[in-house]
Amino acid sequence: MHSTAPFFQFESDFVESLRCIPMRVRYNLDTCGVKLKLEHWHHFDESERRALVELPCFSESEIAAYRDVVRRLVFDRTRTYPKDLPVDPHPSWMTGKIPVQVLEKAASEEVAISTQQWAALSSLQKFALVKLSRPSHENKNFLPALREFGIV
Repeated sequence: MHSTAPFFQFESDFVESLRCIPMRVRYNLDTCGVKLKLEHWHHFDESERRALVELPCFSESEIAAYRDVVRRLVFDRTRTYPKDLPVDPHPSWMTGKIPVQVLEKAASEEVAISTQQWAALSSLQKFALVKLSRPSHENKNFLPALREFGIV
């Protein structure tokens, strides 16, 4: 999944200032196993935030390097390291099946997602829908994401 656009349209209200952690960075954090809090993100300057958006995080060496960069940045700013996240070897957005929480959230918006539609999405798009469908997440971007991804 090597998409050229670093941001989704549904993130447009905050990507100019990068005041929130974009999905691409959140995807990379889940991939490299680092729990980056918004409070940490706010300690970074714009160039550091941009670097975390643009740094590759696909191969084993890139994932390890990304992890090191994030941990170093947090430590440099706060004098503490961020917590580790367990890295799921089979995350729900990579299994091929539509996660139940995504189906339930879509149903609550009166949308049905077909297996074919799910299969056509990139890993990052699937990740975004999983994150946006979590009960603990502010879900105002779920429906805009479905529209942007061509599901509705």
